[in-house]
Amino acid sequence: MSIDSDQLEIKHNPDEHRFEVMLDGKIAMVQYMIAGKNIIFTHTEVPPEFEGLGIGNKMAHVALEYAQAEGYKVQAICPFIAAYIRRHPEYQSITWGY
Repeated sequence: MSIDSDQLEIKHNPDEHRFEVMLDGKIAMVQYMIAGKNIIFTHTEVPPEFEGLGIGNKMAHVALEYAQAEGYKVQAICPFIAAYIRRHPEYQSITWGY
C-alpha cells in the first residue's frame, strides 16, 4: 500500500469531535474533547493496513496546528499525540505537562 501522507486531506469534523481522513473506505482519526479553552486529545486510530505510512503524524500535525490557531491549551491523553508533542517541541508551549 502506497500513500503519500503529504497529499492527504485531513478534515476537521467538529460534529464528531475529530480530525479524520478516509483511506480506501476506512477512517483514520484523532478524537478530542473541548473543555473551555482546553482541547483534550483522547484517541488516535489508523486502520492496521495503513499503519507506518505517516498518517497518524500528519493528523497529529493538523490537529495541533488547529489547537494553536484557535488558542487552545492542549492536554494529550492519547499516547500517540503525547509522543508526537515530545518529538516536536514547537508545540510544548501550548501543552500541559511538558
